Amino acid sequence: MAEISDEELAQAKLNWQAERQARPSPSSVRFDVASERIVVDFLNGASFIFPARSIEGLEKATAEELSDVVLLGETGLHWEALDLDYSIAGLMSGIFGSKSFMDARSRGGQSRSEVKVAASRANGAKGGRPRKSSTGM
Repeated sequence: MAEISDEELAQAKLNWQAERQARPSPSSVRFDVASERIVVDFLNGASFIFPARSIEGLEKATAEELSDVVLLGETGLHWEALDLDYSIAGLMSGIFGSKSFMDARSRGGQSRSEVKVAASRANGAKGGRPRKSSTGM
């Protein structure tokens, strides 16, 4: 194995420090009770705020459980009582849970339950939606 010179080590440390300063580092995280949002503050003065209940695993959490959020190093958030971790980068990219959780949230009213299909057929049997007036009203 090749030895690393003192000069190479010093340069690597400088590169690491420059890279660390270039990316925002979180300084604190808190749950804002009034707005029910998680607030991540960064050393550069920026903040990232998102609705707590939009995150898989936090939908039914109590305010006390939501307030128990801590920074997980420089990259994540952790809720000890809920045994839940999320990466800050993932949250900032809009990843608020598993693929199935995200798909279900995006479908919303598009789901095709048996009850919905039956209601749609019953409505269709009645003639469906009323036609729009051609007079523009």
